[in-house]
Amino acid sequence: MSRPGAPSKRLAGCVALTATALALAGCGSDNSPSNNAGKPELKITGAYMPAPVMDTMAAGFFTVTNSGGADTLTSVTSDLAPDVTLHSTKGGAMEEQKSFAVPADGSLDFASGGNHLMFEKLAHKPLEGEKVSVTLHFTKAGAVKVSMPVKSATYNPKTGH
Repeated sequence: MSRPGAPSKRLAGCVALTATALALAGCGSDNSPSNNAGKPELKITGAYMPAPVMDTMAAGFFTVTNSGGADTLTSVTSDLAPDVTLHSTKGGAMEEQKSFAVPADGSLDFASGGNHLMFEKLAHKPLEGEKVSVTLHFTKAGAVKVSMPVKSATYNPKTGH
């Protein structure tokens, strides 16, 4: 024989259990891009500019290491030049790019013979030993300031000269 109110307690228990299960299911991982690894965690290393041989143009190199979610480098600004553009080099041909993807838990390299920055219409020709201030603009991480030392024109980061 059942006591009065017993069925309603069982029903309430089932409803609570169902609600908890649904809530937990909603907290499960989702592999969609909008939920993939979250916020980018960017670190800029190895930045340098070879001493330019021309008065009007220079190049810049660095590595972006990302230990978080994906991001995109969209532009670069600097007081050294009104025009700083992003370039890739494929098959020996240089091509301007609008942006570069920074993969989640990955890196983006700007190195001699590959991706690089082009500083055009230089305000002055930077000399070896100077530091050039640049701001990298990312879609999610926002603006990241970098001090780019000017190295010798023949500097090779692998050998140090």
